[in-house]
Amino acid sequence: MSKTYVITGAASGIGRALTKHFSVNNTVFSGVRRSEAFEEIGKFSDNVIPFFIDLCSDDSIKKAAEFINSKTNKIDTLINAAGCVVAGAIEKISADELRRQFNTNVFGHIEFTQGLLDLLEGGRIINISSMASYGIFPFISPYCASKRAMDILFNSMLMETKRDIKIISVKPGVIATPLWNKSIDQNRASIKDCCGYEAEMEYMIKNADKNGRVGAPVQSVVEVVAKADSARNPKLTYTVGKDALAARCVSKLPQTLINSIIKSKVRKLSQNKSEKSGGVN
Repeated sequence: MSKTYVITGAASGIGRALTKHFSVNNTVFSGVRRSEAFEEIGKFSDNVIPFFIDLCSDDSIKKAAEFINSKTNKIDTLINAAGCVVAGAIEKISADELRRQFNTNVFGHIEFTQGLLDLLEGGRIINISSMASYGIFPFISPYCASKRAMDILFNSMLMETKRDIKIISVKPGVIATPLWNKSIDQNRASIKDCCGYEAEMEYMIKNADKNGRVGAPVQSVVEVVAKADSARNPKLTYTVGKDALAARCVSKLPQTLINSIIKSKVRKLSQNKSEKSGGVN
């Protein structure tokens, strides 16, 4: 039987792959932020209905919810897949950038979901979280914190709501998507301002580039989302990839031990950079 889906972040990466997958036999409202993506996503299938949404704009979120409410009286599954990464050292990142991180990854999705709740009765919400939700990865801590906040707030909604809605968190590990290169481009200013952390920023950029090329295929996330969507009694959380499972296990260790391990690795980066530059004989 045909179903109705709403997917944010449909322009690229996981959201785009999910739109292609579910639009084969279902109606999919696909949220994008840019006009060129709007035109492209609409060509996927006659079953795709593109809509504009900027998760940092209250007005855009409200209009998107109103549009969907005017076009359907039922949503089977809402997939919150849009997201961004704010990177850099916390002591250097501006408050405006921190707000952008949480507006995009947390507050925007909460507000959008609130606008669709009447249509979601009997349906489910699937949030594309991240293994970053399990702990703090240095220099992308705003991203980690936003994904953790997303999980906590939506789990609270699940416990509080009197509606018949299932809420699921899917936590991928490293996936080969354009998010990695986008994050480098979007954070160039804050990375440049990280004086004293040059070695760490250099490593982060190289690692992001590598992840975008050799991460797990997007299809691995699509398969898990499809499984969570079709399960009669879905789990609260699904991990995607061995790295995500490892992050989940490590998160159960004492925080002092986790901090010690991470700080040791960060110190090695600085030492290696110093040795290469001739700072150590």
